[in-house]
Amino acid sequence: MKKEEKTAEKTSRNPFPIDVLPRKMREIIDEANTTLGFPKDYLAMSMLTAVAAAVGNTHNAEHMAGWQEYCILFVALVGRPGANKSHPLSFAMQPLIDFDAEQSAIFSEAMKRYLAAMELPPKERAANGYETNPTEPRRIRFTMQDVTPEAVHRILSENPRGLCLYADELAGWFKNFNRYNNGSESEFWMSVFNHKVAMSDRKSSQSGVFIRNPFLCVIGTIQPKVLGELAAGNRNSNGFTERFLYVVPDDQTKAKWNSERKSPSFDIVSAWREIVGRLTGIVPAADTSGDIMPESVPFSPDALQRLYSWQNESTERCNAEGSDTLTAIASKLEIYAVRFCLLLALSDWACGAKKKKAIEAATVERAIRLTEYFRVTATRVQGIIGEDALTDVQLAVMSELPATFSTAEGVAIAAKNGMPERTFKRFLRDKRGVFFSHDSHGTYTRF
Repeated sequence: MKKEEKTAEKTSRNPFPIDVLPRKMREIIDEANTTLGFPKDYLAMSMLTAVAAAVGNTHNAEHMAGWQEYCILFVALVGRPGANKSHPLSFAMQPLIDFDAEQSAIFSEAMKRYLAAMELPPKERAANGYETNPTEPRRIRFTMQDVTPEAVHRILSENPRGLCLYADELAGWFKNFNRYNNGSESEFWMSVFNHKVAMSDRKSSQSGVFIRNPFLCVIGTIQPKVLGELAAGNRNSNGFTERFLYVVPDDQTKAKWNSERKSPSFDIVSAWREIVGRLTGIVPAADTSGDIMPESVPFSPDALQRLYSWQNESTERCNAEGSDTLTAIASKLEIYAVRFCLLLALSDWACGAKKKKAIEAATVERAIRLTEYFRVTATRVQGIIGEDALTDVQLAVMSELPATFSTAEGVAIAAKNGMPERTFKRFLRDKRGVFFSHDSHGTYTRF
């Protein structure tokens, strides 16, 4: 059984639901796809991640009393070499990088003034045009790339609005986990995903870092053959991999260069910069400690009713299937559904919607469609990861199972390969939805 062939066999058509996005974003995506060859899936989710990073801690949504969600996204653009993952990501993140470059120049000048002031005695500072008690400037930014764990804590503490870790290759990011210390970096990132308090008291820090409301998005590219490494070190059993949204286009063929490609019919760079700029231009209120006081985007009653109805249907399906893997995926996707509601509402506003920021029933429907796309890609990725983790006995059983089989037939094949009946039934249950579908009582289909 060749893993790549098997993965291709079980992949159903699952187009990214581009139509859930505002018209202005769709126009940019369509034009970039037609003229630059950017895959729509990669560009659409990269743009949504840039929007999420620009929003940061400025807005949240409360779908239950006391339960606020922020649009924190962990995104993996999955594709083979040559699938054109990096260029769409760079395009989407460019407005934030440009903002960071401007702020870096401002910071450099402010630091020069600060250092010059500190070289003078306090009594002479005012006479030379400086503040008597100057405050060391901080660099405001939206993005970061290759950083140590200590630097992440420091930069995040200096930017309470939030940040996005933009990694062209995600493998370089998670391979650095625990490189500089013996702690568990994956646990830190899982806590950040939940918008929970982040603290650091490491020796290398000049002082302890306390971040009340950490906001961190993660986005990067990854090849299918590296997905197993993402799940290594217990990360596929502690909930780390389920926190990612996997963008997996059906068409991953390497595109040919074409000299006849036309230039975009409008300035897509400026159009995209304008959308992101409306969000980065938000000036949030802050409390006396400097923590941002978010604006809550309300759900309409009909929107909440539709959200709850969808969650109940998803829960009933999980309970009926009895698969721990599918239940774990569903639990994280419920969180993402709420975040997508907030993200799409703010995307509408950034694209010029006249309505006040609010989550309507139609917004929930769009968020549900986006969530269901990621349900399919998550199970697909779990299949890729699962194949790498299969034992020799499991591989032998899988290779002999027919396309459709009964429980009794499966038990017989398992016994022939040295797998006890109870072990096979547990394997069948745990991998339901990943390697098998339950068609009817006692009948299964192998993907």
